[in-house]
Amino acid sequence: MNLNIVLLFLSFFLLPGSVVSAGELDYNRMVLESLAAMPPGGGYSTSGSANHALSRSVSSSGGRLLITPSAAMPSYCSGATYLVFLKVLATLQSRGQLTIPPQLVTLVRPSGQPDGRGVWGRWNANGPGTARLFYELGLGENFTDLSRARAGDFLKIFWNDGIGASEHGHSVIYLGKESKQGIELVTFWSSNIPGGFGRRSVPLARIHRMLFSRLEHPEAILEGTSLPLTDSYLASLEHRSSTSAEVDRLCGLRTVESIRH
Repeated sequence: MNLNIVLLFLSFFLLPGSVVSAGELDYNRMVLESLAAMPPGGGYSTSGSANHALSRSVSSSGGRLLITPSAAMPSYCSGATYLVFLKVLATLQSRGQLTIPPQLVTLVRPSGQPDGRGVWGRWNANGPGTARLFYELGLGENFTDLSRARAGDFLKIFWNDGIGASEHGHSVIYLGKESKQGIELVTFWSSNIPGGFGRRSVPLARIHRMLFSRLEHPEAILEGTSLPLTDSYLASLEHRSSTSAEVDRLCGLRTVESIRH
């Protein structure tokens, strides 16, 4: 995509002050460029047909990872953010900046893996699925401080205090924060109810917990072939609840005490 078109999109799509400078090449910007190429709408669903659509949207040709977001309709939130993550990897591969072996192309393809199994099963898991994968592979830093967030960060929103089986959450890509009529709003992109792919703003007061994951080392995905088949912690969250202390420990989050020391 032409860089000028991308920058025009960013200036329109994102909130004031949320875009990094034009000369700063980083993976957050690549995430945002990938959003520019995502189709709008398509409907929201967590049905079997949505799972099949997601699987069809990720393929390979001649060893190349191919992402076809328009095939992933209807969609749901974790599938939407995972496609953007894979689009970044595919772009790096097409530029010759990342070599993805054929076995890894197969490994990252979502094909109905249960929570905690493989790359997709980790990303899709309840609780801190994406953050746990980032920590396991070294893809980037996880943090909870909203003041540190940048447009293009991956974000797990918790609408209640539950983590795991008792949670109500949303996997999104953070776009920014603003105030309207005295109400602080958080804006993000995801697959949202009912329309599917698109942007949404919600009052900050509605959010109970936020867990950000910033892509810093996409090449770490190459370690995916050495992951244990299943992450037992994430797998267990289908049937039990976790705690914030457990999340902090298993996702490499620094506590106030560790920062002080």
